[in-house]
Amino acid sequence: MSAELQWAIIRKNSSFIVKSLGTTLSREPNNISSKNSFKASGLVNKHVVGIRAADKGVVLTTKSKGHLTNTALSRGGRRTIKTIRAATAGSHYRPDLTDAAIRKASAIIRSQKNKSVAKRRSRKYKN
Repeated sequence: MSAELQWAIIRKNSSFIVKSLGTTLSREPNNISSKNSFKASGLVNKHVVGIRAADKGVVLTTKSKGHLTNTALSRGGRRTIKTIRAATAGSHYRPDLTDAAIRKASAIIRSQKNKSVAKRRSRKYKN
């Protein structure tokens, strides 16, 4: 079945659709931008790019020959972004989703960093 026909079937009727504030979003796996659109759909496209959180770092998901391939990226933020850029735009896989994938990976990496709490210093009060 072609991707266009699959999209025509699930475009308005899918268990992943979420309507919020006048926009239609999608919670389907491997949908980078969470928009309910053919371009971002992780179910019907032949080439898929997905980013999700791991224990440390992120997991990059791509589809080749009908099989999903998961690659764990956990060696640092800049190296992760470089790897994502090489896997999407560098290899001409899905260059249109490069920016969205980098934004999502950066947000996940930023959320995994330890936040240091500023110590409250007590002052000596003058009597």
